[in-house]
Amino acid sequence: MAVDDEHFREFVDTRYMDLLRVAYHLTGSAQDAEDLVQAALVKVMRRWRRVDDPMAYLRRVMINQHISTWRRQRVHEVVTAILPDRSSTRDMTEAVAERHALYEAMRELTPRTRAVIVLRYVVDLPEAAVAATLGCSVGSVKSRASRGLARLRLALASDAPPPVPASAAARPAPTGTTTMTGATP
Repeated sequence: MAVDDEHFREFVDTRYMDLLRVAYHLTGSAQDAEDLVQAALVKVMRRWRRVDDPMAYLRRVMINQHISTWRRQRVHEVVTAILPDRSSTRDMTEAVAERHALYEAMRELTPRTRAVIVLRYVVDLPEAAVAATLGCSVGSVKSRASRGLARLRLALASDAPPPVPASAAARPAPTGTTTMTGATP
């Protein structure tokens, strides 16, 4: 058992930051990413001797764990930051705002679509490897990636209005109000 423990420690020492990066892109939060990596490592540690490809196995465990957690938590905490109003930090402020917007848009994706985007474009895995990791077809990876990127583009378009939820668009207007159609401002 000591040999396996040593191999596990070496693996964690060398690949922890890679795992943390994947987890961060899945969760959008540094604290949640650390928790996700730790939970995955605990699960994998028990089966370490039987794991052939530890990185792929750990990615899969993290994705499954994240999806399970996401399903249990229906209420999402929204974290906002007050950006400084100093001209010297303007470039950094814009970069932080853009990154924040990207992570907010990523949170709107389903966990499986987010997993496809992270594995395909952050980890830079080929479609076949993503399909093998997620246990789905290559076509499913392609369609999820395409739809996910389209949703991200729409959410990040600066001049695009916020999307209207399908349930709100299908509701009739309240009685006693008038709606204007075809009017120009």
